[in-house]
Amino acid sequence: MNPLYTPPAIDWLITSPILLISLGGIVALLLAMFRPKADNSLVIWVSLLSLLATGLSLGSQLSLPEASTFGDMLYRDRLGLISQLLIVGCTFVVILFSEQYLRARRIPFSEFYPLALWSTAGALMMVSTKSLLMVFIGLEVLSIALYVMAGMAKQEHRSEESAIKYFLLGSFASAWFLLGVAYLFGATGSLSLEAIPGATTVTDPMVRGPLLFGFSLLLIGLMFKAALAPFHQWAPDVYQGAPINVTAFMATVSKIAAVVTLMRVLDHALPLKDFTLPILTIVAMLTMIVGNVGALAQSDVKRLMGYSSVANAGYLLVAIIAHVKAPDQVSIATTLFFLVAYASTTLGLFAVLTLAAKNGREGTSLADLNGLYHREPMSAICLAICGFSLIGVPPLAGFWGKMWVFQDAIIAEQLPLAIVLAITSIVSIGYYLKIIRATWVDEPVGEITTRTVLPASAKFAVYACTGIVVLLMLLQTPISKFISGEPESPQVSLTHR
Repeated sequence: MNPLYTPPAIDWLITSPILLISLGGIVALLLAMFRPKADNSLVIWVSLLSLLATGLSLGSQLSLPEASTFGDMLYRDRLGLISQLLIVGCTFVVILFSEQYLRARRIPFSEFYPLALWSTAGALMMVSTKSLLMVFIGLEVLSIALYVMAGMAKQEHRSEESAIKYFLLGSFASAWFLLGVAYLFGATGSLSLEAIPGATTVTDPMVRGPLLFGFSLLLIGLMFKAALAPFHQWAPDVYQGAPINVTAFMATVSKIAAVVTLMRVLDHALPLKDFTLPILTIVAMLTMIVGNVGALAQSDVKRLMGYSSVANAGYLLVAIIAHVKAPDQVSIATTLFFLVAYASTTLGLFAVLTLAAKNGREGTSLADLNGLYHREPMSAICLAICGFSLIGVPPLAGFWGKMWVFQDAIIAEQLPLAIVLAITSIVSIGYYLKIIRATWVDEPVGEITTRTVLPASAKFAVYACTGIVVLLMLLQTPISKFISGEPESPQVSLTHR
């Protein structure tokens, strides 16, 4: 052994979530090669069990102290653990309602399940590291699998178009991100986020210039993945073209990974807030306005939800800005609570939307939802709860999320952002009510079909998402305290400084 080389210490418990879910994807793919024709049961069970094992591994670490492994390439803290649990939970729910939908669309490709697991592994990497190299690797693992999944409905030109568009634009965004990493490495001499604060004290323009330029490119890459304006144009098109279960996966797992990574990056670049805050403020306002106004004109539910995803990214950015402006007064617990509320309501709505798929076609127009109350009344009730939560109707989970974001903006003296948030939330009533009205009020064209027989797994997914929305409504304070890890108050910092 080379006496000059000391191998890094490895904490296998920290790496176990990524290892378990990656191994689950490999096993699922091997099983898919030898499965009985048109029977994905074993592949699905392996995927779900690997997600359960990953969740148990993450849960067992919640009470453990912060630590790192593999030469600080992977990091364990409260922010990373809560984010990873949310990502794993979202993937679990998506898999539950995917099979019946894929068969209704006549695209029962078993490859979806290992691809979803590997994409989830990439998301776990992104939120559990302070190394820009690991963030980039996670971003690519997440994205490459998503490019393939977006084009799974290969019999439809719209699906193929969405996959190509997402691939090309995503490649440019990844290039910007990587170029930003290169500039930051040149300015700081390190790939760690913890090196950024030290570099901000240097007044030499040969250091300051590359630092600011590289950080700007880094933000552009993350803004693209989070669908923040003006880097949001891909979202409505890709959401509309991709299969519903893939759209649900992108709207939650990909969004969570991008937003949490953006939080971590900005939290380690607080000395640059005089440079970043004016830019982020304009981006947040533009995102909230474009997302909500764009959704008003949509008649396709998936495209509408694409703009809704953009709008919610704007709300999340407001919470992040408030934390960056006043980190001692505003924690990121509000952002995580909002992510939980957003993910559960969005997944619940998409799970119900899969009921309209039949005879190889997708039923994503508002007219396809007409009369859903007569066919599947419980699912219609769940959709209404999720829709009202997305609007922010009290006392549902979405109300508490938006109220706390509004409160944080006021505390951080970001009054313009608070005003835009309030106005655009009112605007959102117009398009969310269109979905609820189609389900409950508008009559279907022709005769009302017999009641839809919902598979047990899909039914569990719908009820679970609705149950989480109700639980967040009833126990919002205890859940916020659990997320923060500090029982005395939800307004505490989740990052170690």
